[in-house]
Amino acid sequence: MIREKIRKVREEMENKPKYLSGKNIQLELNFHKDMEDMVNHPPHYNKNNIETIDAIESATGEGFEYYLQGNILKYLWRYRYKNGVEDLKKARWYLDKLIKITGNREEEDHVNIK
Repeated sequence: MIREKIRKVREEMENKPKYLSGKNIQLELNFHKDMEDMVNHPPHYNKNNIETIDAIESATGEGFEYYLQGNILKYLWRYRYKNGVEDLKKARWYLDKLIKITGNREEEDHVNIK
């Protein structure tokens, strides 16, 4: 899907006259926005207004952190061979999620200690 978008953007940019170079920049910006959506909120991971990640968190309970760790490793491991920077952004997304839930838990534990 991403490769198809890249191909379409390249074709559109190559077929535009030079005097429309501002359009080329807008096409590129739209492409990067689409890529960011594929990292943060891929449409195929949100059905019936439920994000898949939320369903996985509910289903795995305490194992959710291990799920996040596994995805971080997966995307770091494969980025050179598959999707490059997009995979690095996905790894960062999962790391940010892990930091957030770990931080929340530590704050709750700290409150409970007092």
